[in-house]
Amino acid sequence: MRIGTGYDVHRLVEGRKLILGGVTVPYEKGLLGHSDADVLTHAVMDALLGAAALGDIGKHFPDTDAAYKDADSLALLARVRELLEAELYYVENIDATVIAQRPKLAAYLPQMRENIARVLGLEPSQVSVKATTEEGLGFTGSGEGIAVQAVCLIESLRSGSETAGSCGGCCGR
Repeated sequence: MRIGTGYDVHRLVEGRKLILGGVTVPYEKGLLGHSDADVLTHAVMDALLGAAALGDIGKHFPDTDAAYKDADSLALLARVRELLEAELYYVENIDATVIAQRPKLAAYLPQMRENIARVLGLEPSQVSVKATTEEGLGFTGSGEGIAVQAVCLIESLRSGSETAGSCGGCCGR
């Protein structure tokens, strides 16, 4: 079993859609970025890639590559799933916290959770997405941007001595 953490932040600007977890949230500002700037999905991808020791999203989807201009982050998440599967990892669970003063996100969280679960081939019960404010403090509290922290647990499908721990692999994992 491996644990990974992810963190991402994007600036809020006029003239862009606000997309979080694949959901377009009605708001007067959106997130600035090379892709669709889905800060939630980006943090989840970094957590998954980190847990598998496969680098980060900048390595796999660089903002210098025109192929990722305005890219759908859920499609990039599907590519991360493929990378994990190629290394024989599967996702146990994900927990993510969106940090934003505005807009209020409670009504959109279930769909974000379902989108991430669907793309990763998980049950929604394996994905937690929640939101919090920072009581007006910092760049997120002042409405300048949105940040996300994510953590995940993945497990290897490799058998035998490749994943045997101190028990010598007696637990069958």
